Amino acid sequence: MGEIEEIYADLETDVSEEEFREAVEEKVEQMGGLADEETAAMLLAHELNEGEVDTVADIEPGMEEVKFLAKVVSIGDLRTFERDGEDEDGRVVNVEAADETASVRLAFWDQQAEAITDGMLEEGQVLRIAGRPKDGYNGLEVSVDKAEPDDDAEIDVQLGAGSSVDGLTMGQSDVNVTGIVLETESIRTFDRDDGSEGKVANFLLGDETGRVRVTLWDDRADRVEEIQPGTAVEIVDGYVREREGDLELHVGDHGAVDEIEETVEFVPEADAIDAVEMDQMVDLAGVVRSADPKRTFDRDDGSEGQVRNIRVQDDTGDIRVALWGEKADKEIAPGDEVFVADAEIQDGWQDDLEASAGWQSTVVVLDENTGAGAAAPSPGGGDGGSGGSSGSESAGLGAFTGDGDGAGAASDSDGGSSESGSSGASADGGAAATAAEEVEFTGTVVQTGDPVILDDGQETMQVETDAALTLGQEVTARGSVRDDRLDADDVF
Repeated sequence: MGEIEEIYADLETDVSEEEFREAVEEKVEQMGGLADEETAAMLLAHELNEGEVDTVADIEPGMEEVKFLAKVVSIGDLRTFERDGEDEDGRVVNVEAADETASVRLAFWDQQAEAITDGMLEEGQVLRIAGRPKDGYNGLEVSVDKAEPDDDAEIDVQLGAGSSVDGLTMGQSDVNVTGIVLETESIRTFDRDDGSEGKVANFLLGDETGRVRVTLWDDRADRVEEIQPGTAVEIVDGYVREREGDLELHVGDHGAVDEIEETVEFVPEADAIDAVEMDQMVDLAGVVRSADPKRTFDRDDGSEGQVRNIRVQDDTGDIRVALWGEKADKEIAPGDEVFVADAEIQDGWQDDLEASAGWQSTVVVLDENTGAGAAAPSPGGGDGGSGGSSGSESAGLGAFTGDGDGAGAASDSDGGSSESGSSGASADGGAAATAAEEVEFTGTVVQTGDPVILDDGQETMQVETDAALTLGQEVTARGSVRDDRLDADDVF
């Protein structure tokens, strides 16, 4: 095999070998004898390969031209539009294509669009495409200059299957996915450059594979006031964008959020509480052991903030969680099963670690309306969507599922840099007695003052006593339980 044949054999191009040889001769002539045939062939090969990308995921808006393989997933209808200064209408057909890494919208124009309408393109075909990528209305879009079937190429993309949360990829458009609404947020307004007012709202969607933040624009934003957590919905014609490293599913004028009569499960994957470390972003799932009253405070700018502390326990340990802003208004009580996503681990009261659930976090009460069961432990951190620390042991509600009735009432808060409070909950079994019934509770002192909090390794008990106790001391308190507190007649 000659040198030119070897160079041509390494090319992935739709140019025939005869055309390539003719181009080599022209290149030699253009260069006035400064390059031989081998050099000219190498220069042409570089030009032909320029813009070639390995996968759809490698395509970025702003590239001058890209060449890639993709499978046709769906074919849209022919649309016409008026061109400025021209009598003839323009024509376009949008085609959804994908490979194993991502999906992309292809725009075919005029004669190409008509050929598609005449049946020249079918779903399932693999195309070798050359075109110009841009950031389109619904995500990544490639304006196609040339596209030809490649019957020898294989791409493992299934047709006709609806998306799942863990199957979403950057740049996807025309996305249909079903899930359950886990949390909704308030509608926000903003001013556009043209002076008009826009609206945006978010909610969290979960399915059996994970969770994703959904962003609703303008008229679609009103849906957050019409759907409640626990509602099963289908997102129709959404598109996927990236925000701060996480994927989001967006719904604009062409999309919809429809309520459906289906059962959708959401089983959160969470990080083990005893494995969390400082400055991690984690997902937590467990039973609320205690819930403090909401407190307000003045910020440096003069505005008023609010925070509420709860203590969450899984089968590996427990941790205080600070709920900031609107999250402090959530109806959460001891015994509730909760899922806290994207919480930041910080230094808390008395040098204990605590989880801070701020604006970027999600707090979900896992009741019968969510369709969620106990969070099953699984290897690794939660990977179904944003958040969750990688590499840590995963833990769920575990043995605490169904035992929430034994959890007790809120403790008074003690100050800290995170406005964090101390925890407390009533004991299960004998301690969870009817009002004024005399009980005994044995545990280790984990908080002194008013009230004293004892921990027996399973539950905690708030104790009213004048006894002088020290942290770490093991004592037994005897007395009557009123309003979920043990009024101790004797401590020994």
